[in-house]
Amino acid sequence: MLRTIAVILLDGLAPFEFGVVCEVFGIDRTDDGVPRFEFRVCGEVAGQPIQSPVGMQVITQYGLEGLAGADLVAVPAHTIREGYPPAVLEALREAAANGATLMSVCNGAYILGAAGLLDGRPCTTHWRYAEDFARRFPLAIVDPDVLFVDDGSIVTSAGTAAGIDACLYLVRRELGAATANAIARRMVTAPQREGGQRQFIAQPVPEVSGGGRLQPVLTWMLDRLGEEHSVASLARQARMSERTFARRFAAETGTTPHRWLNQQRVLHARQLLEDTQLSVEEVAQSCGFGSSALLRHHFHRVTGVAPQDYRRSFA
Repeated sequence: MLRTIAVILLDGLAPFEFGVVCEVFGIDRTDDGVPRFEFRVCGEVAGQPIQSPVGMQVITQYGLEGLAGADLVAVPAHTIREGYPPAVLEALREAAANGATLMSVCNGAYILGAAGLLDGRPCTTHWRYAEDFARRFPLAIVDPDVLFVDDGSIVTSAGTAAGIDACLYLVRRELGAATANAIARRMVTAPQREGGQRQFIAQPVPEVSGGGRLQPVLTWMLDRLGEEHSVASLARQARMSERTFARRFAAETGTTPHRWLNQQRVLHARQLLEDTQLSVEEVAQSCGFGSSALLRHHFHRVTGVAPQDYRRSFA
């Protein structure tokens, strides 16, 4: 049950991510049938101004003692740094040991990681930081594709708006769907979203390695995505044997010609869905998939959502 929510703030606070936690848990919505939460805004020292990189300050009412007895301790995003205050990390460990649920928003996962609370546990953070996070906390099991991860007593969420998803999910998990839906309606947002982070990740055409001898062939393929291609036809275009072409293609791109081509077709489909009014069937034909069913299969595999859902979000 969620009754008392504490949010811990450090210098470098990201206001939006903090605001998400405030919006879900800090506002009195009893007129909508939502139970009122005791909401504590905590810093390392009570009353000490918390600096934000956007030119604002937050004065906290509580120090670290505010984490005591909290059912949920939320850690919003902050400027990433090499180290975090030892007293804050110890307070988070103590809260976890005392049975609190911990939740991070965006790169707030770094603070939980620094406290050792994500060792051996599945988690996520903003896709932009996923590789760095995995290097810094090698014992954490990072999934960069999802909007949030529920590992029981710890919930981690991806970038910015995914914090809304995680907060509403926690409300739904602890207090039921009706309460989560009531809060979502007041926020004018969906109670839950489909797909994961993959639909939001920019995926430029990868550069080739090994001297880039195949770059002219890759460019030629990109100009002809709507055409049929086989390893034999591509090898002829590269003036190589099929075996040599396949081996060199894997060495320079890290994948097979078929997978590379399908990836580029999905990227082109994303652009067409965003920028044109072509039907899904027309997009499939233009990209070389041949049918909308084949486009949906490959598009969902790469982005995690269907073409029509992607268009509704990004067109």
